[in-house]
Amino acid sequence: MQLSNVVGQQPAKTGLLKMWQGEHFPHALLLVGQEGTGGLPLGLALAQYIFCENKQDNDSCGQCPNCSKVSKLEHADLRVSFPSIPPKPNTKAMSRHYIQDFREFIAQTPYATTYDWLQFINAENKQGNITAEECREMIEQLNLKSYEGGKKVQIIWRPEYLGKEGNILLKLIEEPPADTIMIFIAENTEDILPTILSRTQMVRLAPISASEIADALVQRGLADAKKAAQVGHMANGSFTEALRLVRHAENDLFPDVRTWFNAIFRNNGLEIAKFSEEWSKSGREQQKNFLHYIIQLLEQTIRVRYLPQHPPALPDEEAQFVQKLAAMPIPLEVFGQMVKEITDTIYFIERNAHSKTQLHALSVRMVYAIQKRQLPIL
Repeated sequence: MQLSNVVGQQPAKTGLLKMWQGEHFPHALLLVGQEGTGGLPLGLALAQYIFCENKQDNDSCGQCPNCSKVSKLEHADLRVSFPSIPPKPNTKAMSRHYIQDFREFIAQTPYATTYDWLQFINAENKQGNITAEECREMIEQLNLKSYEGGKKVQIIWRPEYLGKEGNILLKLIEEPPADTIMIFIAENTEDILPTILSRTQMVRLAPISASEIADALVQRGLADAKKAAQVGHMANGSFTEALRLVRHAENDLFPDVRTWFNAIFRNNGLEIAKFSEEWSKSGREQQKNFLHYIIQLLEQTIRVRYLPQHPPALPDEEAQFVQKLAAMPIPLEVFGQMVKEITDTIYFIERNAHSKTQLHALSVRMVYAIQKRQLPIL
C-alpha cells in the first residue's frame, strides 16, 4: 500500500511526510477519521514508507524488498493488532491467531469496516476486542531487538476495542523502545482511554470529497465517469460507502428521479403507482441507494438556493435539474420536509417494511409536502 493508493487525505499525507522528513515524527501517532475516510490504508501506507529502502519525496518506492514485505503484511518488524475473538473455547482472543485471515481481508479491500472484518472471521454476534494478553505480548515483542536492524512499527487498528486493558500499554506508549513507532487507527476518540489520547499525537482525517471518490472509482475501473460522479455525491465522504454503492448500483438513477419528481409535481397518480410498482421489484439496497441519491440532490438544491453564485459540483444533467428545482417557488422548509420523509422511508425499508407500500406512501407525502402546487415539468 503506497500513499498514492490512499484516496484523498492529501493534507494528512503532506503533514506526515513533513514530520518524517523533518525528523519530528512522533513515536505514538493517532490517526482519527470516520468510517471510510481511510485510516487503515493510510496507516499501512505510512508503515510501508517508514520501511522503504528507496523513499521518494512523496511516497515509498513500492518496489524494494521491504515495500513488498510490508504490502503483504509479512515484514518481521511490522506488527498489527486488531479486534479479534477466541479461536476456540478456553483460548484468548489474539491477533496472531488471525494474521493470515487479516492478510487476505486487507488484500480484498483495506477500506472494509471492523464489522466486515469480524464477519470475515465468523464472529457472528460475538464482540471483538483487543485483550490484556495481546497488550502484554505487544510489550514483549516491541522490547526485542529489530529483526532486520531498522525500525519497528506497531499498528493498532481500532484502539476503541482496548477498553481498560489499554492501561497496560501506557508505559510502552510514553517510553517506547528505541526506533519504535506506534500507529493507532481510530474512528471515535470518545471510546479511547484519555490516558492513551494524552500520550499520542493526533492527526484527524477529513471526509473524502465527492470528486476524489469519483476519480478513485474511475481509476480503479469500478465505475464509468457518470456513475462515479453520482456515487461520489451519495457516499457522504466515505470510500467504504462508495464501494458498497458501486456493488449495488445497477444502472443510472437520474432518469427515474426526474420521472418521479415530474409525477409528484403534476400529482399524477398513475405515474406514482407505476413508480412504486417498478421500484418495489428492485432489491432493498438499490431502493436505499435511489433514496439516498435523491437526498443528495435535495441537499444540493438547498445549497444552490443559499449560494446561487456557486454551481453544484454535479454532472450536467443533475446540475441543471438541481438549478431548476432551486428556482421553483418551494419554501426551504418544504425541502427539509422532503428530506425527512425520504429518510424515514429509508429507515422503514431497512427494517423490512413492505417496499411498495412505503414508496407509494412516500410519493403521496411528497405531493402533500409541496401542497399540490402547479409547478413546471423539469
